[in-house]
Amino acid sequence: MRGSRSRGGAGSDGQALVRLADVAAAAGVSSATVSRAFNMPGLVREDVRARILATADDLGYVAHGAARTLASKRSRTFGAIVPTLNNTIFARAIDAFQRRVEERGYILLLTSSEYDEEREWQRARALVERGVDGLMLVGGDHDPRLIHLLEVTGKPFVNAWSIDRRAGQAAVGYDSRALGNLVFDHLVELGHREFAVVTGSTRHNDRVAGRLLGMADAMRRHGLYMPPARMIHRRYSIEEGRAAFRDLAAQGALPTAIVCGNDILAAGVLFEALAQGVAVPRDLSIIGNGDLDIAAHTEPGLSTVLTPKVEIGNWAADYLLARVEGHEIELPAELPVTLVLRGTTAPPPVRRRAPAEKGRVPA
Repeated sequence: MRGSRSRGGAGSDGQALVRLADVAAAAGVSSATVSRAFNMPGLVREDVRARILATADDLGYVAHGAARTLASKRSRTFGAIVPTLNNTIFARAIDAFQRRVEERGYILLLTSSEYDEEREWQRARALVERGVDGLMLVGGDHDPRLIHLLEVTGKPFVNAWSIDRRAGQAAVGYDSRALGNLVFDHLVELGHREFAVVTGSTRHNDRVAGRLLGMADAMRRHGLYMPPARMIHRRYSIEEGRAAFRDLAAQGALPTAIVCGNDILAAGVLFEALAQGVAVPRDLSIIGNGDLDIAAHTEPGLSTVLTPKVEIGNWAADYLLARVEGHEIELPAELPVTLVLRGTTAPPPVRRRAPAEKGRVPA
């Protein structure tokens, strides 16, 4: 498999430890004032504290016990920041990551960003201050302050669920845009021409954005059009999937296929469709993403896409372990995804195929 050599920030060897006194000198205050700004902020004028914090961020200063850990070079702890702890799609990768690092005597500190860049930056700083040896992040879009912090402190990091290697950053994942193309191409081959999409928000989520770009690619290639009202963004839960189906049903005639951002949303769409008497897959095809455990246990079984969650966790762990132990490994350019076809996808009924819109070329 073709690979790509990447770095997730500068190596830790040879990094000069930034001291409290360095921050004080750069900010033009005393060391005692810097200490109070971090420990007793109410005793420091707001403008002075803001200047101190900005200086500390710029220098990559981390406080207290973490500084002692950095001086000794190793805490045998890794951090991971995932978008949410409510989406089980991240659980398998985190489990694989944790098992891998524990085999080498490391432990994992886990937190979530809730799809918020500011929160992700705050959590990353907290993990660095606690002396983690490296970080696993999700996706390629992060607050520039986060990347700066990791670079100036020499913390290796890897962007999981991503193949974007901007600025030489390490990444391991699959091509979300290709996944979107794969799903739509399959449905078009079955004969579908009317679609709806139920997915998560694109806010701080380049995986969703990539899949939507792939779907748009496929629609253009096949000369198809989807009304904007059939693009529904929902949080990842079964109830939100059910609500999304109700929204679609309220618009009038249903499409012949609904593409869902993950299997949890797809299960909700399926349950509500069946509750409303819609025959799946005779009158409506539904496809999810992730191949979570629930997909094999719905009735009918949920068609979906198998994504390499365990492989992502293993590669991310191996990369960080290699970096902290002083060598590098070659990460794969991308990991494969596979269509898993079960009982919720089939050719559409002939009576439901839509005529081409005026001015559009029939597919």
